[in-house]
Amino acid sequence: MSGPTPDAPAPQEIQLHAVSRVLEISFDDGARFELPCEYLRVYSPSAEVRGHGAGQEVLQVGKRHVAVTALEPVGHYALKITFDDGHDSGLYSWSYLYELGAKRDQYWQDYLNRLAAAGASRE
Repeated sequence: MSGPTPDAPAPQEIQLHAVSRVLEISFDDGARFELPCEYLRVYSPSAEVRGHGAGQEVLQVGKRHVAVTALEPVGHYALKITFDDGHDSGLYSWSYLYELGAKRDQYWQDYLNRLAAAGASRE
């Protein structure tokens, strides 16, 4: 994973709302996103979730109540997020967090569709 490109938006403010389990992130281009912990967890960029190639993604189930226990900056390009289910191997680059925010509705619906197709649950 490389560092940010010069034209990539960078975060200005990152706040974790523990009670509502939402990560709020504002970027220097004016964009602001609220990313639920469950959404961040099921779209973790880790190999454990994404697999090691197309078609090897692992559907994450039962993550409705997952919470973030720690946020740790990694250099000037990413955030390491630790979840209360023990998952902590994903590095969320600024550009990936931006993408998750910008495409949240589409990605969330895709996730719900994959859960339904698998007969799985968020619980």
